[in-house]
Amino acid sequence: MVEPATFESVEGSLRLDQTARVAAIQHGLETGSLTPADALATLRGLRRQRARFPVVGMYLGGLVVAAGIAGILQPTWPSVLFAALASPVTVALIRLTGRRLVPAALLPLFAGFIVAAAAFAAFDAGLVASPLRTMLPPVAVLLPGALIVTGLSELVAGAMVSGAARLAHGTTQLIMFAAGVAGASLLTHAPSSAFVNTRVDELGPLAGFIGLGAVTIGICLMESVPRRLAPWVLAVTTLTYATQWSIQNWLAYPAWAGACAGAFVAAFSAWVMALARPTLPRMVLFLPSFWLLVPGSLGLVSVTQLAIDPHESWKTATNASGAIVGIALGLVFGTSAARGLRVTIRRTRRRRPNRPA
Repeated sequence: MVEPATFESVEGSLRLDQTARVAAIQHGLETGSLTPADALATLRGLRRQRARFPVVGMYLGGLVVAAGIAGILQPTWPSVLFAALASPVTVALIRLTGRRLVPAALLPLFAGFIVAAAAFAAFDAGLVASPLRTMLPPVAVLLPGALIVTGLSELVAGAMVSGAARLAHGTTQLIMFAAGVAGASLLTHAPSSAFVNTRVDELGPLAGFIGLGAVTIGICLMESVPRRLAPWVLAVTTLTYATQWSIQNWLAYPAWAGACAGAFVAAFSAWVMALARPTLPRMVLFLPSFWLLVPGSLGLVSVTQLAIDPHESWKTATNASGAIVGIALGLVFGTSAARGLRVTIRRTRRRRPNRPA
């Protein structure tokens, strides 16, 4: 009996543990170890799958992610401490949004306003340098850089409708963040020196790699990544960050070149690992590195500077635009190279003569 096709609207994205489950269902269908009826039954209950650490994991993971990003963006002890102290505000707003107590559309505005007000107050008291960079780590999990880069990648690949929609949505969220930061600056009477995009490095180059490990652990906690996948996720993020860091620091190439190379390595390595071990979910391996690469923070800085002090915004906006384009191109090249490798391997296996029993 043939039934009509149906459509069901769902809200929000999947956690990484749910994404891993979807990949396992796909692998089961491809290998014949799972029937279509069992696959549908599992998919229906996927949204009800609870996180391993629904409360502690969110707050502890958010704290570790924020501190790790501070070690990468603004490696100073005051910035790391501020990120750790301010991160619970962002997590609390996310949880309130999930309970529909805070409108999802206003989440970037509220988070940007509260965290920026605290950062400007700390700057006024002489506790932190460059409050714009200091306020970024606590709100980094909300920044729409992934939407913007994904949208641009889709436009490059020819998916005009979805690409334009993602770009518009991501840009709107970025403007909401900037409006919150601008409102906080007016409330605290922040001076023009507070909007200078200055990176202060007091902890040395190892801080970035330590921060990378912290970000990976925090994402695993927040997204309930299965333990068996955590080492693979760390391997991809380490390869990605090491590539980007080497291109920019050892070879002294511009930021867009490092972003492009890092995106290529992230996409290609995740594909190769999934080809070598088909039970590994490629998207779960790739997405944490993608979030690490995405320059949503620079985008927020440039939009905020443009709204308050246009003279300071040009260099940051240029760097952010170059990084976004570089990441989009790196993703396209990396994915294309990996798909080409997969086709070559499959053709080689088909041409290989069967050995006699």
